[in-house]
Amino acid sequence: HVRAYAINSAGTAYGNDISFSTNASGVIFNPNLTYGTLTDIDGNVYKTIKIGTQTWMAENLKVIHYRNGDPIPNVTDSSQWIYSTTGAWCYYDNDNQYNIPYGKLYNWLAVADSRNIAPSGWHVPLSSEWTILSTYLGGYTVAGGATKSVGLWNSPNVGATNSSGFSGIPGGWLGTESHHFSGFGYLETWWHYSVLSSINFSPLFTYLSQSSAEFQFYGLNPVFPFGINSAGISIRCVKD
Repeated sequence: HVRAYAINSAGTAYGNDISFSTNASGVIFNPNLTYGTLTDIDGNVYKTIKIGTQTWMAENLKVIHYRNGDPIPNVTDSSQWIYSTTGAWCYYDNDNQYNIPYGKLYNWLAVADSRNIAPSGWHVPLSSEWTILSTYLGGYTVAGGATKSVGLWNSPNVGATNSSGFSGIPGGWLGTESHHFSGFGYLETWWHYSVLSSINFSPLFTYLSQSSAEFQFYGLNPVFPFGINSAGISIRCVKD
């Protein structure tokens, strides 16, 4: 916002407070590429991008309902989040100002829920699908740069070109070890998983950092310190 003022012998006079929003699309998305669109059950509209043989969301998920319309609880209390037995979501720092453009953070149970958190025709990616993306973009050592937006990241935003149009931005996460929000401005995480059997899935997350051009993958220890469900992580979906 901006507000003009003038000072003279009569004192100080203030003009009206004027609010405005800057256009962040130029620093988030690649202006040289053509994006599609996707609408979720809540009416949120996302940009999508075709990369090789895959089509990905170019924005983080914001949905608060499963595909069948059932609500996903918003949990702001840390103890309730840690010991939750159902899916949950929160804003970074429990502040809704982060919803646009960073989306929401979800626990693992929201990802694994059979009611499906992904929009119809889309799904939370397998680790193998992240690998396909990374390989197409030249391998994990450089794919992070190709998927990071050129703006919003703290310096140095190593290797960032967003040549893929994936448009990763640094929304941080809700960490497991100390269970506090961290990483805003310098890291981004997204849930994915590998299939161990027809009923077992191993939760993993993809990690981007302002200090590296790498595409990094991590697993979460199911028993330390509070289990996999204590993390709050963003979601990007890939088209079926």
